[in-house]
Amino acid sequence: MKDRRTRERYKRLIKLSFAAVMLLGLCWGYGVVWNRYYNEAVLQMPFYRRGIWMMVLIYGILLAFFMHTYGGFKIGYLKNGNLIYSQIMAVLFTNVVTYMQIAVIDRRLVNPVYLLPLTLGEIAFIVIWTLIFQAMYRSLFPPRRMLFVEGDRRDYHLMDKMNAREDKYQICEVISYKKGIAYLEQRMEEYDAVVIGDMPSHDRNLLLKHCYISGIRSYSVPKISDVLLRTSDELNLFDTPLVLSRNMGLSIEQEWIKRVEDVVMAILLLILFSPIFLIAAVGIKCTDRGPVFYKQERLTKDGKRFMIYKFRTMVVDAEKMSGPVLASEKDPRVLPIGRFLRATRMDELPQVLNILKGDMSVVGPRPERPELAAEIEKTIPEFSYRLKVKAGLTGFAQVYGKYNTTSYDKLKLDLMYIRKYSLLLDLKLILMTPKIMLLKESAEGVSMELEYLNKK
Repeated sequence: MKDRRTRERYKRLIKLSFAAVMLLGLCWGYGVVWNRYYNEAVLQMPFYRRGIWMMVLIYGILLAFFMHTYGGFKIGYLKNGNLIYSQIMAVLFTNVVTYMQIAVIDRRLVNPVYLLPLTLGEIAFIVIWTLIFQAMYRSLFPPRRMLFVEGDRRDYHLMDKMNAREDKYQICEVISYKKGIAYLEQRMEEYDAVVIGDMPSHDRNLLLKHCYISGIRSYSVPKISDVLLRTSDELNLFDTPLVLSRNMGLSIEQEWIKRVEDVVMAILLLILFSPIFLIAAVGIKCTDRGPVFYKQERLTKDGKRFMIYKFRTMVVDAEKMSGPVLASEKDPRVLPIGRFLRATRMDELPQVLNILKGDMSVVGPRPERPELAAEIEKTIPEFSYRLKVKAGLTGFAQVYGKYNTTSYDKLKLDLMYIRKYSLLLDLKLILMTPKIMLLKESAEGVSMELEYLNKK
């Protein structure tokens, strides 16, 4: 155990070496293609040495930005498939922007044919290097042997989620916090890390302090009050540390900026996805001749109700017999084209009309149905805290959560966004959205939510 803690000190350095080799390899490939083909054979006014180095540097900066945004550097954190997918997304976006950069430099649409073999070569390099390094990394840092200290709540499904990452975590023992602090402190010393569940603050604080003193890694389940507290501002007016929570939602200037962002993005989305609108409309009409769009009542800022627009993905009158329930995987009510639209989340595109009307924002909490929200609030009264801002087409909970993320966890993710809102955060979430649209584990069915509602 002591040997593992010693190696932990070098973990960041090891991850940095992975990122450095990857960036250097990809930049070298681009430098060869740029100098040999575009600079000499395509551009009307070729660059010389400093210009070539500058082009490679700009490519490296773009690549590092997209890698950071999509999680391409998260070695040992993401699974192999997710990590490689993130890196490929970063390379594709970088190469698209680079092509536009070359076109601007040469003042014409140059032939992109040389970028195609470059992209394929980069993808091959990414797959090989990542698989080799991931294997080396996991041999150095095998799964942590963990003690799970269970709290009062059992609705997190946290243990199942951690057990699903057996490459990273190994929960060896589960003990209730009611066994007593002295007993738990003794058991903690035998493990690499401790998971501290949702328990009374007094007991949790004692465990956290012991972990800090003993140098034991700890994972804690935050309460709603923890999220509110840690997203507050530090106030250094006195010699006593204070944290300030304004609790007012967005300021007036933030709301103005966000509205401008919404209008601009909605217009761009309408232009960009107009072919998808046409294809989806034809596909739905040809299926059962029913309406293309589906309207449904949802909640937005301050509990205001509005009618949301979506592509119709189910048979007409799907809820006539079942009532207002969430769709599950392999739901017989879903149309064939509806399965594709749901899997890629393209069914949400008509919501750009709601954004232009002012009912929604591009980024914000997911617009919930009044009936479902009322059911959830019976168990989680704080669920209405999400309504401090307008509902969004995408958002923090949509990007970092899944369809089957519990309502309590969605609430905490939404509160993190509301409390730390910024234009840069919005732009990051917008850039992250294409990644999660095609990621299966983000679009899987809402089985746990259905299980919860069925018990009501």
